[in-house]
Amino acid sequence: MTDSEFQRHALSILQRELGAEGFARFLHVYRSGHGDYTKERDHILKSATIDDIVEQVRSANRQNPMKQ
Repeated sequence: MTDSEFQRHALSILQRELGAEGFARFLHVYRSGHGDYTKERDHILKSATIDDIVEQVRSANRQNPMKQ
C-alpha cells in the first residue's frame, strides 16, 4: 500500500466512524495547524550547514530506502 493509498484508507475510516460533520471538523482541526513555521524553521536551521542538511537527508534515506 502506497502512502497515498494509506492516507485515503485512513481518511475513509475516519469519515465512516465520525460521520460527515465529525469528519469535516477533524479535517478543519487537523489541517489548520498552529504556530509560525517560518520562525520555527529559521530557529532550527540557524546554525545548520549544508553538510549538516546533506547528512540528515542521507541518514533519512538510509533509514527509509523505499522512499528514495
